[in-house]
Amino acid sequence: MGSVSAKALEGGSDYKHDPLEGFPNGRKPREIKTTLEEMESAKIPLDKRDYCVDYLMKFLECRNEKYPWVYKCHHEKHEYLHCQYEDYLIRMKDFERNRRLDERAAKREQH
Repeated sequence: MGSVSAKALEGGSDYKHDPLEGFPNGRKPREIKTTLEEMESAKIPLDKRDYCVDYLMKFLECRNEKYPWVYKCHHEKHEYLHCQYEDYLIRMKDFERNRRLDERAAKREQH
């Protein structure tokens, strides 16, 4: 989970197709509200700095406030894990979309 590279966060993409192709009204931009300085001060590992870092920050803050009763942060943990799941779904749908666009392009080149 959370396998977002810095390149992906900067808006770069490994895919050769237009990311707006097939979206007539455009796509909702994904944003990260937490700044790089906040992530560094919270000592968030690089592999956790993805689109769900906002939820992770809330979860870690709750754990610090409620320690040793960290079970009271179950809602924040659930939000973070749900965000991770939703991010996974978005990435898999995007991968599948690009795979299908590649197949279409290959068929067009054959004819």
